[in-house]
Amino acid sequence: MITPADLKVKIFADGADLEGIKAMYAKPWIKGFTTNPTLMRKASVSNYKRFALEVLQAVPDRPVSFEVLADDFDEMELQALEIASWGTNIYVKIPVTNTRRHFSGPLIRRLAQAGVRVNVTAVLTLEQVRDITEHLESETPALISIFAGRIADTGIDPVPVMREALKAMRVRPKAELIWASPREVLNIIQADEIGCHIITVTNDILDKIPLLGKAHDQYSLETVQMFYRDAAAAGYSIPVAPPARVV
Repeated sequence: MITPADLKVKIFADGADLEGIKAMYAKPWIKGFTTNPTLMRKASVSNYKRFALEVLQAVPDRPVSFEVLADDFDEMELQALEIASWGTNIYVKIPVTNTRRHFSGPLIRRLAQAGVRVNVTAVLTLEQVRDITEHLESETPALISIFAGRIADTGIDPVPVMREALKAMRVRPKAELIWASPREVLNIIQADEIGCHIITVTNDILDKIPLLGKAHDQYSLETVQMFYRDAAAAGYSIPVAPPARVV
């Protein structure tokens, strides 16, 4: 039976539901937390800083990533410095480009030189990984988030991409690779097998963690029982004509 404790990859909970974050913090195998503006909007977060400070109060001693909101690099820098000031366990999420496709490298370098731990997000190509790595500082920890799930959505296997990314990042030993946007529990196993440092996982997939190593014959039986139970609960029936009598 595989358990989260058996995995080398660090599992970070990805979400913006404060109560869910508190629940995940109670699990020692959750090693960190990430969020983003899209998740925050879905969770009806209305005040960014207030939410962030509430999260930091609930999670005082594990890495937490919060994202800048600006599209202009000078404004991003000011926001990044502000976010970094909120706590000692913060990584500041910087998009790999702005909305005009301009690379964030110079900003990443300035922040890394200032000692800000960045989490470079929305990464999908190896070229981006190599460019980001060149702009990191050897002594400043950093994260690079490859959206492996989105790569898979395009019909491409993300595993070779992630393997090559790990090789490219060896020159920055304090930088860690994140397998972001996983689609299923299998992705956790894949990330673990290739030596990926971190995988960010939403609550719907975290809820499936107990299925790790589950016997397939038992799972098959439980599936049959579910179909039968739900059909009965719904009151479904199939009228069947009596068999024709043989004269």
